[in-house]
Amino acid sequence: MLVTAEANNLRISPRKVRLVAESLKGKKALEAINYLRFLEKSSASPLLKVLKSAVSNASKNNKLDEEKMFIKTIETMEGPKLKRFRPRSRGMAHKIIKRTSHVRVTLEAK
Repeated sequence: MLVTAEANNLRISPRKVRLVAESLKGKKALEAINYLRFLEKSSASPLLKVLKSAVSNASKNNKLDEEKMFIKTIETMEGPKLKRFRPRSRGMAHKIIKRTSHVRVTLEAK
């Protein structure tokens, strides 16, 4: 049985989230939670929050065992971009794009 959890509009670039998310695919859910807890990347804490939510959804709503859960997929999509401007010399302005991301975690029981 598949269980999903999502986090939308995270204020972290999708590229930075994918660095951590790719290392989690195929791991057991509890093993991935321990891995994220000690990882020193900025995207580790939002991914940890989504993963804990997915494990909680599986155990409470579907009565699945936490030890048997593993990560089937982690999708990282690009969210809306916040566009900001900074003043530059000679009266110009340069665009700064603040990227956001959407994360979807899918767990499956063995």
